[in-house]
Amino acid sequence: MVFKRGGCIYIMTNKRHSVLYVGVTSELISRVWDHKNKTYPKSFTAKYNCVKLVYYEFYPHIEEAIAAEKALKGSSRNRKIQLVNSLNPGWLDLYDSIANE
Repeated sequence: MVFKRGGCIYIMTNKRHSVLYVGVTSELISRVWDHKNKTYPKSFTAKYNCVKLVYYEFYPHIEEAIAAEKALKGSSRNRKIQLVNSLNPGWLDLYDSIANE
């Protein structure tokens, strides 16, 4: 999947779904790869083993994605869970589906 000029917000979690990480990027595939491979071993996602992409949403402009990320980070855990459940009720790892497009 090739994203142009825009950006994505995304949610990563661990195997037990006990931790939710919200991020924003203009390069979703490479950013999720970094999380999965713990490219930054002292990062939050590495520390809490957030290696599963369970939600993402594309925005045509990175500024929109950044604003959406701030709003989502400020929302409750329950809201984030509802968002994942609405689009990915099985909490499947979506990385392979985007990396292989």
